[in-house]
Amino acid sequence: LFELTTSLMNIPSTSGEEEAVGFWLRDHLESLGWTVELQKVSENQNNVIAWLNDTPRVWFSTHMDTVPPFIPPTEDDEKIYGRGACDAKGIIAAQITAAERLRKDGVTDIGLLYTIEEERSSTGARAANDHPLAAKCEFMINGEPTDNDLAIGSKGSFRLKIKTTGKAAHSAYPEIGESAIEKLLDILDEVRHTKFPHDDFFGETTVNVGTIEGGVALNVIPPRAEAGLLIRLTTKREPIETALENLIRGRGEIEVLSCSEPVRMLEVDGFKQKTVRFTTDIPYLTSWGQPLLLGPGSILVAHTKDEFVLKKDLEKAVDNYGNLTRELLTRRKR
Repeated sequence: LFELTTSLMNIPSTSGEEEAVGFWLRDHLESLGWTVELQKVSENQNNVIAWLNDTPRVWFSTHMDTVPPFIPPTEDDEKIYGRGACDAKGIIAAQITAAERLRKDGVTDIGLLYTIEEERSSTGARAANDHPLAAKCEFMINGEPTDNDLAIGSKGSFRLKIKTTGKAAHSAYPEIGESAIEKLLDILDEVRHTKFPHDDFFGETTVNVGTIEGGVALNVIPPRAEAGLLIRLTTKREPIETALENLIRGRGEIEVLSCSEPVRMLEVDGFKQKTVRFTTDIPYLTSWGQPLLLGPGSILVAHTKDEFVLKKDLEKAVDNYGNLTRELLTRRKR
């Protein structure tokens, strides 16, 4: 389990550069006796899809890509450190290990789906959603760092830009120009003080102003500016977009980049359950049966220079994935 985790982590696979780790996974799974398909997504990007028989009812899934930069793995007696330790190469290792244990016990109605570019725009999941094997899937256990709790809900993600325009002028004569940056700052101040919808299940809608760009030079009244926002949705997108349009009042325009709405997932007795604030591939895998979300590690260390996963949590995840699969397979076929 630990060797498999570090082997995967030793292969750099930041978003857009997953080809090598996909080839490695294909070869590894084929050596174990799985039927493996590389689903082509783009010229140098492939999803990895693997199965054991013609009736794979329960599937494990997560993503092969990581955020930059590549951080090679190190380990001690308690932890594995490095990029992908918990998000999500340790999860891939735990899922494969669980699947192999199930297989040794005669459980073969299982499959594996590993996607590209979850950290960007889930292009791999979007492609996988059209795969014919999706029709055979009844339960999709997606892996993300949930502290080994079963996540029964995840917030949505609404990515957008607010763009403003002004009139360039010499900065010594601001009265003949119009500052796009000042317009944008006024709008963002109102955004920051707006109370967006609350949901009893998903919690608060939150807004992150992640990027700001604009201007030409220090001595020029800025003719253009834009800010990139990521809103963690607890409702559908429409009321949020309407609130923003009413707030902007013609002073700028909204460019929608992407949107995935909140998702409620299957509840299963016997697991500690919670909702999570982050977004996953699940909104784009709607053809793959009922979704579940479970994995080792903490989202609070994912994407950081200190990313790690506890070895005991990887071991617990193997047990969790096996127990959850057995429970799901007892349920009546749809």
